Amino acid sequence: MKRLGIFGGTFDPPHLAHLILADEARFQLDLESVKWVLTPKSPLKPDKRISSWEIRIKLLEAALSNNNAFEVSRVDIDRSPPHYAYETLQILREIYSTYDLVYIIGGDSLRDFPAWKKPDQILSACDTIGVMARPGDMIDMDDLDRKIPGIRSKVSWIDVPLVEISASAIREKIKLGEPVKYYLPAGVYELIQEFDLYKDK
Repeated sequence: MKRLGIFGGTFDPPHLAHLILADEARFQLDLESVKWVLTPKSPLKPDKRISSWEIRIKLLEAALSNNNAFEVSRVDIDRSPPHYAYETLQILREIYSTYDLVYIIGGDSLRDFPAWKKPDQILSACDTIGVMARPGDMIDMDDLDRKIPGIRSKVSWIDVPLVEISASAIREKIKLGEPVKYYLPAGVYELIQEFDLYKDK
């Protein structure tokens, strides 16, 4: 059965580390393609200030334009909030019923998994959880498996390089007038310049 990656985030903005991590997941987990799910607003961070989804989807489309294995998914944009992961995956499970679904997350997200809404239903909706763990994530799999039975058997580890690039750091650098050109795909950088983004973030 073909395998499909699901990679969610606010992507404000999408940067080179996002692309590196997604491509490592695609290669290491033998994914046919990766659907990038743009989250209009994270229910776990309701007070976080983010750019409009209309701006972010333009940035994401620019970031993915040169890779046929990457595609933007509007599954969360085209439905009413809140956008919980378990519901997103259930919808995608129906749409892509002939695929194995691989939910791609970071080690910090796996560590915090018990705090997510209905984590057991996330497990039911996907076939694999691809985890990009970094040094210092401190994940206690025994404790996680006690809290969410069966999660250990769903996890596949993705070996990723340590790339110290984050969207929040990029926004701060832009605000301070510091260079960010080589942290970003060219098309994303051009749109940030064109729309004068993140100057007040």
